[in-house]
Amino acid sequence: MLMELGINVLASAILLLAGFAWGKHRERKLQLGKNLEEYEFYPFGVDEQRRLFFDESKFNIAVRHFLKRRDAVATRQLILVGQQNDMDNRLAGEERARYRKLYSNYGGEKIHDDTREFLNNFKRIVRLIGDSFPDTGIEVLLHDLTNPAKALCFIKNNVTGRDIESPATDLVLDLKTRREQKQDKLNYELNIGARKFKCTTIPIYRDGYGLVAAMCINVDMNYLSEAVRNSDANLDRFFQSLCKTDMQLDENILSKEEYAHAMNGKRHFRDFSPQATPG
Repeated sequence: MLMELGINVLASAILLLAGFAWGKHRERKLQLGKNLEEYEFYPFGVDEQRRLFFDESKFNIAVRHFLKRRDAVATRQLILVGQQNDMDNRLAGEERARYRKLYSNYGGEKIHDDTREFLNNFKRIVRLIGDSFPDTGIEVLLHDLTNPAKALCFIKNNVTGRDIESPATDLVLDLKTRREQKQDKLNYELNIGARKFKCTTIPIYRDGYGLVAAMCINVDMNYLSEAVRNSDANLDRFFQSLCKTDMQLDENILSKEEYAHAMNGKRHFRDFSPQATPG
């Protein structure tokens, strides 16, 4: 009886280890592949003005290719590109059927669920940054670029009047264009009628998926230059909001040299009055 029990336990352990090894093998196999942009049918091109454009014909070629030849990395990226460009509605007939098949084969819904879960931490970052600068005319938001038609998924300190699920369709091509041209320009000015903004857009890339989101900071420049700067009361309120804190800590964040200067009376980083000589 004991021998039979031991054999059963051993057999169960072998099956468990075999299943674990197969799972790891399958996981590694699914992760094998290369980035979509390494293929000749990468579905974006650059025109004579060096502006990026979406190439639907190459997208369809890519769909047909990955239905025949597996590449989990590139196909995940292709599915996200398909959703970013609303291909489920743009395509028709056999092309749409092929795309839906590819989407199903690679678990398109899970790709989106995983990406949304990935973005949860960025939502927290947006919330914490926004909470640090309330009532300052500084808007912080997060775009989920896996669905540009309903991209805006989180916003704090709203100064642009947009709602959750507002679109950001042009932002995908704009960010891809910057990457294609090796531009790392984050800050730009926007003038819309009488409104004026300083905007900062930070693309968010995910390994194995490519561009999935963007965090944006929009500063209402007219509010700062007209409402805040020209009123002592508004200026005072602005600085109170900008310097608002939740608690006070006893912590040193200065270098050894700056700490010595601070102990000798240096009040800010541009205070060039005579300072202590660090010992």
